[in-house]
Amino acid sequence: MLRYLTAGESHGRALVVIVEGLPAGLAILAEDVQAGLARRRLGFGRGPRMRFEVDEVSLVAGVRHGRTLGSPVAIEILNTEWPKWEEEMSPAPGLPSKVLTQPRPGHADLAGMLKYGLEDARDVLERASARETAARVAAGTLAKALLREIGVDVVSHVVQLGAERSEPGFVPTLADLERIDASQVRCADAEAEARMVAAIKAAAKEGDSLGGVAEVVAHGVPVGLGSHVHWDRRLDARLAQALMSIQAIKAVEIGEGSQVAGLRGSEAHDAIRLADAAEGGERSGGYARDTHRAGGIEGGMSTGAPIVARASMKPLATLNRPSLGTVDVVTKESTVSFKERTDVTAVPAMGVVAETMTSLVLADEALRKFGGDSVAEFTRNHRSYLDALGSTPSAAGRG
Repeated sequence: MLRYLTAGESHGRALVVIVEGLPAGLAILAEDVQAGLARRRLGFGRGPRMRFEVDEVSLVAGVRHGRTLGSPVAIEILNTEWPKWEEEMSPAPGLPSKVLTQPRPGHADLAGMLKYGLEDARDVLERASARETAARVAAGTLAKALLREIGVDVVSHVVQLGAERSEPGFVPTLADLERIDASQVRCADAEAEARMVAAIKAAAKEGDSLGGVAEVVAHGVPVGLGSHVHWDRRLDARLAQALMSIQAIKAVEIGEGSQVAGLRGSEAHDAIRLADAAEGGERSGGYARDTHRAGGIEGGMSTGAPIVARASMKPLATLNRPSLGTVDVVTKESTVSFKERTDVTAVPAMGVVAETMTSLVLADEALRKFGGDSVAEFTRNHRSYLDALGSTPSAAGRG
């Protein structure tokens, strides 16, 4: 199994992630991780922190001479702003300069303070912050590198920001990613991009925030990842949990998701046919679909078609002009919430994080399916599986 654990606070000394289960021989450089983290900072509507923040990455353990050893990989991401926060976030005994007692509606502040018996919202918000996703992106960079060894690529794009939507039907590939990342909002539809940017400017002028939807597409996934035999082995369920765990995500769809709920069965599913020579069909056992409503997953298992998932992000809870009512947990008086440095929207960056979470799930399931203590063994087992897909079991062969 591929496992990972993150640690660290938003304004702490560093974020740390440990990734366990990677086979030996996977090529990894600190520059690869930094490139992934740079993509996480993309997007019009981000706050000032994104403009001057630089993620200083160190590969602490598990990598020697640019390749994994088969042991746990440890990565440290230093906080370049730590000198400004060293006193406020010091682990040594002391007192904060300011206690935050006006919890923000929509954030983890109040529930966390009540759950853990805390009087300062900073004790909650520092870990609840989406800054933690930088550690996830670092882990996901390793997962993406492993998936590339078997021809799997994971990309994302923004399909909705605020009320503005892109034209449906476009399924991006790796060849589109540079163009998508060059977009101010990581949207492939130039006309929709202009409307999204205008919506961000309007919200910023009013000190408000915007949510939206990012779509993740995984190409090259072979048939048979995941399983129907247990609830926690179903691939769509695992992806939904992983995407839902991203801060501020409130809904996840696989394929056409909620749209199929309003269709009849004759309209809601993807008919099966044999793939012709031009289509190949190597990863799908020689079968093909002309529609893609299921999003590449049926019965909890990948079908060999591209996997498509969408994550819906609520507007950020911290507003540049706080206006939502709250209660001071000490005085019990009605007030407005405190203000932390924030973005107008983080949907473009969320798409990059969604790529990360999707990649971590797919890499874990690929390791479960193909195994291997080394990358060479992992890829050899994968190739053997694809070769075996060429011969379909028949009723005559039973018994």
